Amino acid sequence: MKRLAPIQLISSDGLQSLCMALLDKLGQKVHGIFRAHVISYLKTFMRIAFLTLTLWVASMSLGLAQLDLVTPVAKSAPVSISLLSEMKTAVPGQPFRVAVRVSHQEHWHTYGKTLPPDIIGKPTKLRWTLPEGWSVEELPWPPTHEVESTDGKKSVGYDGTVDLPAKITPAGKSGDEVQLSVLLDALACDPSNCQPVKPVASLKLLLGATAIADATSAQVFTSAKPAETASALAKPKTAPELERSFAGYLLFAFIGGLILNIMPCVFPVLGIKVLSVVQQAGEDKKHVLMHGLIYTLGILVCFWALGGLVVAFGKAWGFQLQSPGFVFALCAFFMIFSLSMAGVFEIGASAVGVGQGLQAQEGLTGSFFSGLLAVVVATPCSAPFLGSALGYAVTLPALQALVMFSMIGLGLASPFLLMALFPSLVSALPRPGAWMESFKQGLSFLLFGTVGFLLWVLTGMVQGQPLLFSMLGLVLIAMGCWIYGRWCLPHKKARTRQVALLLALLSVAGGLWAGWPVKEDKWAEWSPEKVAELRAAGVPVYIDYTAQWCVTCQVNKRIYKNETLKKLIADKKVALLKADWTNEDPRITQSLSALGKAAVPVNVLYVPGRDEPVVLPELLSVENVSAALNQIGTN
Repeated sequence: MKRLAPIQLISSDGLQSLCMALLDKLGQKVHGIFRAHVISYLKTFMRIAFLTLTLWVASMSLGLAQLDLVTPVAKSAPVSISLLSEMKTAVPGQPFRVAVRVSHQEHWHTYGKTLPPDIIGKPTKLRWTLPEGWSVEELPWPPTHEVESTDGKKSVGYDGTVDLPAKITPAGKSGDEVQLSVLLDALACDPSNCQPVKPVASLKLLLGATAIADATSAQVFTSAKPAETASALAKPKTAPELERSFAGYLLFAFIGGLILNIMPCVFPVLGIKVLSVVQQAGEDKKHVLMHGLIYTLGILVCFWALGGLVVAFGKAWGFQLQSPGFVFALCAFFMIFSLSMAGVFEIGASAVGVGQGLQAQEGLTGSFFSGLLAVVVATPCSAPFLGSALGYAVTLPALQALVMFSMIGLGLASPFLLMALFPSLVSALPRPGAWMESFKQGLSFLLFGTVGFLLWVLTGMVQGQPLLFSMLGLVLIAMGCWIYGRWCLPHKKARTRQVALLLALLSVAGGLWAGWPVKEDKWAEWSPEKVAELRAAGVPVYIDYTAQWCVTCQVNKRIYKNETLKKLIADKKVALLKADWTNEDPRITQSLSALGKAAVPVNVLYVPGRDEPVVLPELLSVENVSAALNQIGTN
């Protein structure tokens, strides 16, 4: 076969030469007009394949850049915190002061406890995790000051290093060692972009009969700092700025929406719509135009709804992907959709033969919901020209803000709307055929990639056993799809289809229930010293010897979600320790040998006043754990 230069693959002559060479190589004995048709179809198909490959490479490059996988140097967090205490030994019932020290990277800032009028941002909040019976009262924060904000504008907030004070009233008894934790929930911004941050800091304290000050942090608490006042919250007066016109922002909004089409979040939907356009080739032009308009309407409706939420509640753009439940729901949705595209089952297979009018109605509905889906997965992506338009939109009156969001939606819908307005672009595509099934199954891998990306996002929100059950929940959902595709078919008996449908629904519902992310209970890290310290203080100690590769260990953890058991643990004031044997730890191995065990799971309870621990059965239940806990206080 003649060797072709790469540039020839793009040219018409090069494509024709390649197609003819392929036909000769494969031994195809085709001649005349039929041979010309085959070459024409092959040329069109290879153009589409080349375009799809180019878009895929571009989206993967953008995706890698977005995930920072192409950056060899790790980026430092824009904001970090530490927790300082006025006392290193506190007295139960006597309040003392603490301070959350917030350190900003250069050019970054966060906002105050409240936002002044006309300032775009997010109020900063402190979320405390304290021992039982402890309480916290926030003290007045230092005043905010003028900072450089996004898009060259001024704002008010904190930068550099700032201490946010609070007053804590301890509980418990002398001799206790406790841990205080705080989470900073803030929006960090620099002159080019913003991102939500949630750093965590912790501090260990002793309780004693006499308070002992911490000399290392004395300077923080000796000088009283003025509170954040109304004058400090007023919007700073700056020199007149050259404001972009409303039309200019509309242009940025349109371009930003257009660029969203090649973002990694949206590219799978792009592939789905390309497939739908191919399926429409050769249909009535009015029908093709209607699909494009309905798809655009779906995008606009979703943007209007999101725009109303953003303007009304001041939510950050992409806030829905900060919810673990929403991320898991998207994982499940894309898993089901990708399995359908891969051929595991067909959505709407039971509707075959119902009638052309009903099928057409379903097609338009599909275009509408494709538009909705495009917006749902597009909002977490950031695109050039889009950030400033969104920031400007929330400062506008409601009607003008909706116009701004409409322009973003039109930018996102414009490629398909253009194809619908000029049907000649559709006619250039190959006619439907058997090749479309392979094309559709190939596109499913883009959706599988999206499931992987969303799972990666989920790992940043939940860890440990809840994450495991989220992944197992997706497996259960996939099994439900397989049952539906295998037995819920038109040629199967009615009873078979009914049973299959019931099992499929149960599997999907069970997968959603089992995999829905839940907050994991906090267990302290095990150590022999920690066990000895707690036992010497007369504290009941429950130890879970576990490992991530131990399936029984993960199943056992489900019982700790039981509300009755959680209340019993709290009432008995039991210290929960986790001995994680996922990686080799000689201390855990030695501890297990002392208990006469060589494998996990092992769960033991040290009851005050007893030398030997209560060793629980390998398979836990609410009943046997409760029975062990009820032995506390029976001496």
